[in-house]
Amino acid sequence: MTPNAIAENFNTTRQAVSKHLHILTECDLVRQDHQGREIYHSLEINKMKEIDKWLNQFRKIWETRFNQLDEVLLTIKSNKK
Repeated sequence: MTPNAIAENFNTTRQAVSKHLHILTECDLVRQDHQGREIYHSLEINKMKEIDKWLNQFRKIWETRFNQLDEVLLTIKSNKK
């Protein structure tokens, strides 16, 4: 998609989208394809899968900690009654 097409789907400007795309391109998460005067951007799916795999190890930790926090909050709430 072009930056204009992406911006139309969000409550933001094309300039803001372009800044984000620039960073994502530097990180090799987005690829740019020049077609005439337009620049089309597409996700690098394999890179996104790498990030998801890396984040998955932390996701399990976060879920455990949030569950523990829920238990503590429920205990505090029941003790106040």
